[in-house]
Amino acid sequence: MLRTRIVSAAILIPIIGAAVYFGGGFYVGLVLVAGLLAGWEYFALVRRSGAATSPAIGLGLVVLLLIDAHWPALNARAWAPLLAVLAALTVHIFRANGPGSLSGWGLTVAGGSYLGYALAQFIRLRNGPDGAAWIALAFVGTWITDTGAYFVGRAVGRQPFFAHISPKKTLEGAIGGLVTGVIAVMALGAWWINLPAVNGLVLGVLLALAATFGDLAESVLKRQVGVKDSGNLIPGHGGMLDRVDSLLFVVPVVYYFTVALGINAP
Repeated sequence: MLRTRIVSAAILIPIIGAAVYFGGGFYVGLVLVAGLLAGWEYFALVRRSGAATSPAIGLGLVVLLLIDAHWPALNARAWAPLLAVLAALTVHIFRANGPGSLSGWGLTVAGGSYLGYALAQFIRLRNGPDGAAWIALAFVGTWITDTGAYFVGRAVGRQPFFAHISPKKTLEGAIGGLVTGVIAVMALGAWWINLPAVNGLVLGVLLALAATFGDLAESVLKRQVGVKDSGNLIPGHGGMLDRVDSLLFVVPVVYYFTVALGINAP
């Protein structure tokens, strides 16, 4: 399993690295593809719960919010969520308000907003000052946090950590991820962005916590419907949603951290 994960990572990392470095349409296109794949997996998961969702509307909301992030003149943030709410509710008029309609309506809009708004920050952060460095810091910091948690948990993990959501997670692993994440963000932030040590420490803690809870948030969805992975798209890693779950929390945190520092606009 570990070997398969490494091979998949060795293929994907250069592609992601090139997209982050060059930015522009290549990067936006990659985020859009990731959003659509993750969205498809999300709607497949919630469908297992019996919710009568409208995937086309939810995915449409994701697309509009991502386009808006790259071309703000569209101002989709102001009208796309309301359009999705009304469209999803209208669909249920024609479905005769059958079983799962109410939950389906809510989960359609929630899923589109969850993925659309979070992934939009991937684009806004990349398009801002030193965008490639900030995105790289978010990605690498997250991966190091996850890797630290995995290996520390395997080596010394004993105390369960949110066992009702993810039985294999341990408190020792979470602490290991926090420590490695903070060290990585402080070191790489100073190297890539001249980030002061205090700012690096604060961001490192926020990033590591966001990565942990982003992973747990997706585990809640999977636990509810009794599946281990959101899909099998990436050998050894599961689905696209499994790969971006932590980043969906981390990148918005990093983006709004830069807003707090006056680097990016809200």
